[in-house]
Amino acid sequence: MEPRRRSGKLAVILHADIAGSTALVQQDEDLAHERIQDSFRRFSETITKYHGHVRELRGDALLAEFERASDAVPATLAFQTEQTEHTSQLNDAVLPIVRVGIAMGEVIVADNTVTGAGVVLAQRVEQLAEPGGLCITGAIHEALPQRMPFVQANLGEQQIKGFDEPIRVYRVELNPGEPIPPPVERSQPEASLKRRGLIVAIAVFALVVAGGASYWFKPWVPQEKPATVERMALPLPDKPSIAVLPFSNMSDDPQQEYFVDGMTEDLITDLSKLSGLFVIARNSVFTYKGKPVKVRQVAEELGVRYVLEGSVRRAGNQVRINAQLIDATTDGHLWAERYDGSLQDIFALQDQVTEKIVTALEVSLTAEARQERHETKSVEAYDTFLQGWAYYQLRTPDDFAKAVSLFEAAIRLDSDYSRAHAALAGVYWDALQNRWVESWDMPSFRAQSRVEEHMQEAMKSPTPLLHSLSSRMLVSQGLYDDAVSEARQAVALDANDSASYATLANALILAGQPVEGIDLIHKAMRLDPHYSPSYLITLGQAQFGLERFEDAADTFERAVKRNPDDELPWIYLAAAYGHLDRKSEGNSALESANDLRARAALGEMMISDIRFAPRFGASSVRKRVLSGLSELPALTWPSLVSQVGRGSPYEIDTDTAKSMYDRGVPFIDVRTIDQFNAAHIRGAIHLPVFRASPAKTVLTEAALLNVVAKNQEVVIYGGAVRPEYRSTRATAKILAWGYENVYNFTEGWRGWQKASYPIEGK
Repeated sequence: MEPRRRSGKLAVILHADIAGSTALVQQDEDLAHERIQDSFRRFSETITKYHGHVRELRGDALLAEFERASDAVPATLAFQTEQTEHTSQLNDAVLPIVRVGIAMGEVIVADNTVTGAGVVLAQRVEQLAEPGGLCITGAIHEALPQRMPFVQANLGEQQIKGFDEPIRVYRVELNPGEPIPPPVERSQPEASLKRRGLIVAIAVFALVVAGGASYWFKPWVPQEKPATVERMALPLPDKPSIAVLPFSNMSDDPQQEYFVDGMTEDLITDLSKLSGLFVIARNSVFTYKGKPVKVRQVAEELGVRYVLEGSVRRAGNQVRINAQLIDATTDGHLWAERYDGSLQDIFALQDQVTEKIVTALEVSLTAEARQERHETKSVEAYDTFLQGWAYYQLRTPDDFAKAVSLFEAAIRLDSDYSRAHAALAGVYWDALQNRWVESWDMPSFRAQSRVEEHMQEAMKSPTPLLHSLSSRMLVSQGLYDDAVSEARQAVALDANDSASYATLANALILAGQPVEGIDLIHKAMRLDPHYSPSYLITLGQAQFGLERFEDAADTFERAVKRNPDDELPWIYLAAAYGHLDRKSEGNSALESANDLRARAALGEMMISDIRFAPRFGASSVRKRVLSGLSELPALTWPSLVSQVGRGSPYEIDTDTAKSMYDRGVPFIDVRTIDQFNAAHIRGAIHLPVFRASPAKTVLTEAALLNVVAKNQEVVIYGGAVRPEYRSTRATAKILAWGYENVYNFTEGWRGWQKASYPIEGK
C-alpha cells in the first residue's frame, strides 16, 4: 500500500455550515439539498477568486484553506452579501443561511484532506457565529491589515471545547457603505510566498506583543512535550495500546450526544475484540468527556502509547466522522481522516475507522475479526438501542424505566437483536437487585420472568454482556462453578473487556480460587484504570481469601471511602479487622453496615445472614468471614436481645428508674433527635441507637465511654411504644461491649412523663 502524502503546516482555515439545516430538510428535503448545494457551489467560486482552496464540500458543511487572513475574510463577506441578495428573491421559507468561522492553526494535509487543531478551532468558532454571520479568532484579527473596511466586535475570551485556554473571538461585519475589497492579483509565485511569510511573521510579532506567543499559539499548535514511559502511571503493555477518547458532538442538536457516545463505545468494543491490541475500557476514557485534556495527560494517566480522538456530526440522515490517531510518545499524527455518509452507511463507516486504526498500528486483522461485527442490520434499531443504552449507563430507577422502553422499541424493530435482549435482561435484573421494580408497580415475579425471557432470546447469539449477566445471576444462587464457566465465555468473546475479567475474578474468588482471581482483577484494573469501587471489593475479597488481611483491610478502606453506601465492603472490612485483632475498628465497621441496613428497612446483621448468603462465597469462604466477625459485639449482641427485654433481670420500672435518677445514675435517651429536642428526661444524654439519625453523636462504644465507665450504672430509655425496638436493642449492644450494670427502662419516656417526673425541652 502506497504511503499517504502527509504534511503539517500553519494555515488560515475557513469552516462554514448551513444554520438550521435540519429544519430546512424537514420542510422540503429535495429543494433544501438543491439550494444548499447551489449555495456552496457559489461560495466555492468566491473562495477560488480570493485564492483559497476548498478542501471539503459535503452535506451542509464546507472547509477551505487560505494562505492569508486578508483573503479569507473578504471572500466570506463577499459571498454573504451576495447570498443575502440571492435569498431575498426566493418566495418560500427554504432559505440557506450560511455562518462562517475562520481560525489560524496547525493543520495536516493528506490527499487533499485537511485535519488538525486548526480545523477543529474553525469549526468551534463557526458555531459562535449568528446565522449569516462571521466570527474569527484573535490570531486572524491580528493578521488583518488595519486598512480593511471591517467592523470587528470583540466578543471576549470564549471557553471553547477541546482547548485548554480561552480563545478571544471577534464578530466581523462590513463597514456600512464601504465596498468589499476585491481579490488581490498575484503575478509571481515567489511574491506570493514572500507575502505569506511576511503576514505570518507580522502575526507572530503581533501576538508576542499582545500577550505572549506561548499563550496565543497554545490553542492551535500542539506545543506540549510528548508522553514518556517514565512518567506513565502504569506500565506500558507489550503490545500496541490505545485509548479512544469520547468523540465530540459537532451536531447542531445536543440531543445527539447519545448517538456520538454510542459510536465511541462501539469503536472501543470493536477494537477490544482484537487480541493484538490493548484497549482501555469505556469507563476510564469517559472520565475525560467534555474536559479539555491533552494527549500526553491521557497517555500518561492511562498508560498507553496511542490516543484516538475525533468528532461526529449528524444532520438529519447525514453523518460525518472526523478522527485522528496520535502517537503520544512522539506527539505525531499517524493518520487523520474524515468519513461522510448517510445514517444507513453508519456500520460501514465504523468499520472503515476500525480498519484504519488496525492498519496504522500494524495489527493483523484475522479473518474471524473481519467478519460481521454488528449485532443488527437495522440502523433504526441500532439508533434506538443507543438511546436506551445512554439511560442504562445513568443507573437510576427513572432512567432504567426509560431504558426498558427504548430497548423494547429496538427489539420491535429487530426481534433478533441479541445485544438489546441482553441489555433488557440486565436492566430487569439490576432493578430487581436494587428493589427498583417496586417503583415501576411491577411484581418481582414478573420482572424475573422478563429476565429469563430476554436471556433466552439473547442466548441465540451470545454477547459478553449476556455471559457476564448469567455469571452474576449464578453467583446469587450459589452456583459458583457454573458462574466461572459463564464468565470465561464472556472473556473469550472480548479479550479487552474489563467488566468480563472482573466478573470472572469475582466468581473464582467466591468459588474459593483467590489466586487466579487476584490476577484477573488486576488485569481488569489495568484495562480500566479509573475503575469502579466494585473492583476494589473484588480485589479485597481476593486478598482476604489469601489471608492477606492487612492488604484486604487497606483495600476495603479505599472501597468504603469511594462508596460508603454499600454495606458489603463494610462487612468484609469488619471481618479483616477481626482477624487483625482490631476489634474496636471492626465493631465500628460492622455498625456502619447495620446503619445502611436500617436505612433500607432491613434488620441488624446476624450470623445467619452470612452463613447462608451466596454473596459471601462457598462454605469455606464464608467460614473465613465468620471467623473474623465472631468476636465483634456488633455481630454477637443480637443474640442478647431476648435476655434483656420485659421480665428480664435488666428491666426496671418507672419508680425504680426515679430512685436511680435521684442517686445521680446517668440516663441515656436513644430516641430520634426530633423526639429528644421536643422533650426528654431532665439531664438525659442523647445517643440515638441508629446512626441513620441526623444527630451529631450516636450510640457507639466510644461515645458511651465518654459518659460512663464500664463498671458504673447506666439507665437506657426509649419511647416505650415498642421498647424492644430501641432501648432493648441498645441495652443488648451495651452488654456486648462489656458493661456490667446496664438497666433497660422499658416504660421509657411515656412512663416518666405520665408520672410527672422532671423533664425539659421545648
